[in-house]
Amino acid sequence: MMRARDLVVVVTGASSGIGRAAAYAFADRRCALALAARRDAALDQVAQECAARGGAAIAVATDVSDAGAVDELARRALERYGRIDVWVNAAAVSAFGRFDDIPIEDFRRVLDINIMGYVHGARAALPVMRKQGRGVLINVSSIVGVVPQPYTHAYTMSKFAIRALSGSLRQELQVEGVRGVKVCTLLPPTVDTPLFQQAANVTGRTVRAMPPVYPPERMADAIVDLVRLPRREAAVGLVSRSLRMQSRLTPGLVEKLMAVQVDRMHLSSDKPAPASSGNLYHPAPGPGAVHGGWMRRGSQLLRVPARAALVFAAASVVSRRRR
Repeated sequence: MMRARDLVVVVTGASSGIGRAAAYAFADRRCALALAARRDAALDQVAQECAARGGAAIAVATDVSDAGAVDELARRALERYGRIDVWVNAAAVSAFGRFDDIPIEDFRRVLDINIMGYVHGARAALPVMRKQGRGVLINVSSIVGVVPQPYTHAYTMSKFAIRALSGSLRQELQVEGVRGVKVCTLLPPTVDTPLFQQAANVTGRTVRAMPPVYPPERMADAIVDLVRLPRREAAVGLVSRSLRMQSRLTPGLVEKLMAVQVDRMHLSSDKPAPASSGNLYHPAPGPGAVHGGWMRRGSQLLRVPARAALVFAAASVVSRRRR
């Protein structure tokens, strides 16, 4: 166990969404932060806000797909603070489209940021933590790293890969006898972040957050909890925990129902959208934000639609089979 106060924390993807919420949560606990993202101005603003909350912060513009840039991020954190207690890999992008329609370079870019970005983060953080004899690496995956969904093939692949990476790293540390260094994986459900507005999209349909939608602050609290009490994986919210359980019991049914829900609720049926590469190659303009505005639009009220029905349907099938 580790007190989640007065720590040195590196956060990637800190300009928006879960990464930004996590930065605030650690700043509230007087932690010293090294914040990474591609947006200089947004990152500077987050650093100022973290300082106002009682933490210390430096902003290091970083494209996590660049191994040298991530090494520089670690170097700057060590130069400023002398150690790294926690490293949070939270940078992510996404692309929506039929498998045959997504440009292969867009597909590759999602994998490069979402997988190799985490690899670079782990390779920068773990040697420092091994030397210190302690530290926590937190990889933000997703519930779609447990239950796949259509139209986001590269994103879904990356989230499965993150879970695999975390497991392999834990095994390696175990074999080496490194007990003080922990690797944890977070499994969020749909979260109210700007990810969906900023994603690449060639479906011709507007992307929207698929309900039920959870606040990013809840994910930030879960990250802090993993620092306090590290564990292999943390599925946040009833939906994530239920889907993880049901995917073990009735994987085929869960997969079929997820396909229907994504097609009906993740993509608008009446709002067309032009083809776009989103923020894959260039960060979105503006100051960044924690929230995407999806909860204000009422999607949080849809808490018993298809995904809840999915869980209950799977449970009923299991129950009938057992009887």
